Amino acid sequence: MKDKKFLMKNLILGLLVILLIVFPLVTIKNAEFAGADDRATEAIAQVDKNYKPWFEPIWEPPSGEIESLLFALQAAIGAGFLGYYIGLVKGRKNANR
Repeated sequence: MKDKKFLMKNLILGLLVILLIVFPLVTIKNAEFAGADDRATEAIAQVDKNYKPWFEPIWEPPSGEIESLLFALQAAIGAGFLGYYIGLVKGRKNANR
């Protein structure tokens, strides 16, 4: 009985995650998902036409796809570390019981 509740709970959570991912992609048509850096640069340029950045990037990815890949990889590594830490703490807590 407990396994069925666990499975149902995980199934519902999985469907909610899928819904959170798909919903914005379906409802927002022809939207540009530009990063905050691009928007900030445009906003500053509108306020001050003579603005020059303080520094330039050391390396610029050759395409937007590579930039997105690196960002997703960074997020995945961070999520992996966070998940490992939460699992470690939970495992230690259960071992102490």
